[in-house]
Amino acid sequence: MSALARWCFRHRWSVVLLWLILLVSAVGASSALGSKYANDFNLPDTDSSRALKLLDQAFPNQNGETDTIVWHVREGSVRDAAPRERVEQMLATVAKLPDVASVESPFAEAGAMQISSDGRTAYAPVTFSKGGDKLTAEQMKEFVATARAAEQGAGLQVEAGGSAVNLAEDEGGHTSELVGVLAAAVVLFLAFGSLFGMLLPLVTAIFGVGTAVSVIGLLSHTMTVADLSSVLATLVGLGVGIDYALFVVTRHRKGLLLGLDPEEAAVRAVNTSGRAVIFAGGTVCVALLGMFTMRLTFLNGVALGSALTVVLTVVASITLLPALLGILGMRVLSRRQRRRLAADGPARTGAAGAAERWSVLVQRRPWPLAALAVLLMAAISLPTLSLRLGSSDQGNNAEATTSRRAYDLLADGFGPGFNGPLTIVAETPAAGDHEALDSLVGRLREVPGVAEVAALPAKPDATVGVVRVVPTTSPQAEETDRLIDRLRAGVIPPAERGTTLRAYVGGQTALFKDFATVLGHRLPLFIGVIVALGFVLLLLAFRSVVVPLTAAVMNLVAAAASFGLLVALFQWGWGGEAVAAGRAGPIEAFLPMIMLSLLFGLSMDYQVFLVSRMHEEWVQSGDNARAVRVGLAETSRVINSAAVIMICVFSAFVLTGERQMAMFGIGLAGAVAMDAFVLRTVLVPALMHVLGRANWWLPAWLDRWLPHVAVEPAEEPVLTAPEDRRQPVGAGDHA
Repeated sequence: MSALARWCFRHRWSVVLLWLILLVSAVGASSALGSKYANDFNLPDTDSSRALKLLDQAFPNQNGETDTIVWHVREGSVRDAAPRERVEQMLATVAKLPDVASVESPFAEAGAMQISSDGRTAYAPVTFSKGGDKLTAEQMKEFVATARAAEQGAGLQVEAGGSAVNLAEDEGGHTSELVGVLAAAVVLFLAFGSLFGMLLPLVTAIFGVGTAVSVIGLLSHTMTVADLSSVLATLVGLGVGIDYALFVVTRHRKGLLLGLDPEEAAVRAVNTSGRAVIFAGGTVCVALLGMFTMRLTFLNGVALGSALTVVLTVVASITLLPALLGILGMRVLSRRQRRRLAADGPARTGAAGAAERWSVLVQRRPWPLAALAVLLMAAISLPTLSLRLGSSDQGNNAEATTSRRAYDLLADGFGPGFNGPLTIVAETPAAGDHEALDSLVGRLREVPGVAEVAALPAKPDATVGVVRVVPTTSPQAEETDRLIDRLRAGVIPPAERGTTLRAYVGGQTALFKDFATVLGHRLPLFIGVIVALGFVLLLLAFRSVVVPLTAAVMNLVAAAASFGLLVALFQWGWGGEAVAAGRAGPIEAFLPMIMLSLLFGLSMDYQVFLVSRMHEEWVQSGDNARAVRVGLAETSRVINSAAVIMICVFSAFVLTGERQMAMFGIGLAGAVAMDAFVLRTVLVPALMHVLGRANWWLPAWLDRWLPHVAVEPAEEPVLTAPEDRRQPVGAGDHA
């Protein structure tokens, strides 16, 4: 690490140029080729996947994207001459748009059911010749604009709904990222008192994230990558990238204040904090890539994209950052610090201030503080017991979006379940034998929770029949999930009973339910894997059994608190539109997997940074109380600063207006806040004071067997600045 840092410092302009070429090339290629994001929720060996496969085999030419144009008249009927004329002209224009295969008008002979019973709402399905992943945002914006152009004159409301319409509603702006970066800049400036010191972590993170997001767009051409991957990668990359650079810059500034020349300070910073950054980033990547064990295509792209972003931010922190430190030299310090250094010489460390006073208080009152922290975390975690995984629908979109308004019009005109019909695909043993299918339709009409049943027209010799079932409740409602279970368990005859009919419950609503069910069943195994991984890594790093166990429990507690916050805001609806929560609904099924991976890595960052200083003091003094007190005093300020930066970046993603990203932002921000300010600053040190020397216990046989790993090697002493152990790391004159 020392050799790498020294080379980057001495060849600083070459390193900056190489990074600039990499960033420009990646952005240029991504802009030229575009992206091909696609959401693949297909699950093998589930009812919904079997239904989808059977449909593709029976109707291979009818697998294009289908969206809906909805219109509503405030007075009269949609059949009246004036609104009908405008709508028919609009539908004719839509039918001529590129890649539009068909438009089913409600005014056609077979379209009577597309008009509500009160005659004031109607809809027209629009089928494209391509799948939704192959349509562009420009196409969908033209589609929405063409449809809404019929709203000329008072009394007619026209909206567009469907999954591909979301492309038209994605503004493509970066307000949330900009707000997060600006907030992080304020925190950095307050911490460093130097404009250049503030810019270093920001520039490093932006180079890493910008390159990574562009590469993710290119990867979408070669593998299935979910559409949220780039936004999630930006969220993760900005958070960890700024924090990783913060650790290195803080150590570098400390070296300058102790009298080291800029090159030696940078080398030592990378050789110490840089090693910790590599260790922390590696744990995040391993946890993220652990999602591949779930064997779900949707998660693979998300995991790879986020891990790639973390890797590039780590590489930027140990290559680009020392180069920038070489360019800035002493200007990393504030003017006041430089003047004091020139006048008084290298700093003799002094009082630790609030951090030391807090550390002493924790040592004196470990039991009350630990009890208070436990009660607080328990209260926040309590809603997690009500966690329900599922998938939100367009009823959770912002009220200003056309997809949300289309959803509401359909729900008001045709019932809440109309937005998420179930598709029952039945395979008959002989062509034209539909007696069993007719019997099934009859049974379905008697099932509680079913609002409407209709067998779709089929050819006389068809061996596959399709039945459309409209629930009485919305797609994301818990009652709809129970209806699907009831249909599969007691209404549709399974093949093993020897019936002449094989039928499967499919459709988007059933697919999302199966997705949530599969993830829920695999979640405990995933949690066990990442907790075991964290235990092993910390066991190697600190040669202690208790420290890894404590860290594992703290990681689970932080995750529970995070999910408790999400359940209260999004599932119970306490947040409302204020945090882009929309209507109350389930927690996104894929969110726990992704968040647990990230939280595992982020918690490891703080645990390593905190306990490594405690461990160093323990090795030198053999005094547990002193080790915990000094370790907390010397790391709490940097941990808290890093946490505030992450909270700012993550919270800013509420501004995207998207429910999924708001969940990620609030969940991660809440977890980081609880982890840094309650767990690592209060509960962990309090418990370590209570446990005493047991913190560092390791069986002799295991000690002989384990390899020695140094996460962050001890710094060489600086003779010009005698050390006072009461002073926390990084405490200097922060103007």
